[in-house]
Formats: sequence, C-alpha cells, structure tokens
Amino acid sequence: MWQRIQTLYLAVATILIISMLGSNVGTIIGDEGTESVKYYEKMSYLIFLIMTLMANAIALFSFKARMLQMRVAMLSAILLVFFQIWLGIGFARFQLGIGMEDTGARMIFSFTAIFPIIAAILDMLAARNIALDEAMVQSAYRLRKAKRRK
Repeated sequence: MWQRIQTLYLAVATILIISMLGSNVGTIIGDEGTESVKYYEKMSYLIFLIMTLMANAIALFSFKARMLQMRVAMLSAILLVFFQIWLGIGFARFQLGIGMEDTGARMIFSFTAIFPIIAAILDMLAARNIALDEAMVQSAYRLRKAKRRK
C-alpha cells in the first residue's frame, strides 16, 4: 500500500483536510477586539470538509480497486476545488461587506485557506499516477496473455 507514490499523495491530502477541521478559517479584527472563526463553526465549510475527508479516506483505502480509487480521487479533487471557490466567495463577501452589518471589521484568512487547492492538486496527481499504474498492469497482463498463447 505505502510503496506507491499515489498513496502518499492521498495520505498527505487527507492529512491536510484533517488539519483543517481544528484550524481557523481566519481572524476577524474589529473595534471590539479579535475573534477566531473555525471551519467547524460554519456548517457549509464543515459539510465540504466531511465530504472531502470521506472521499479521500475511501480513495486512500481502496487501493485494491484502482479504477474506483482513481474516480474517487478525482471526485475529491473536484469537491476540493469547489470548496476553495466557496472559501474565496466567503472572503470576497466579507471584504465587500455583502450581507453584513457595517462595523468596520476586517477578516484575515489563515494560511489553511489554501489547503483545499493543495489537496486538490495532490488528489489529481494521485489519480494520474493511479491511471498510469493501471495502464502498466493491463499492459503487462496483455503481454503475459499473449506469451502464453504461443
């Protein structure tokens, strides 16, 4: 399981997603002081995190079924890209003051806000390597099959 590079890509992506569960989205700086906002406090962020965490866990532990592993890794990458877009929209809404009171507060996003795009890139790399690995296995199988016929 651990001797393949795609497993390491999936493991690192899963660790990044797990680390986001306890991390701050950002810090709101206002007249009253500062307040940290965590990912699990916003339901939409929590749902995205749980979905991508489940998809990555399935991809990580389904190494016997390569096609399933590849498809789930791509699904996870797509979900993570949408999550990154959702974070960007949240940042833009806060900076523009859309749907909020005008208190003069600012929000500074944490560096964990870029973890979804990093994990998506890792998931895409894993899916690519899984596809290459499966193509190599199929090619070797065809060669063995052709050699037996002779």
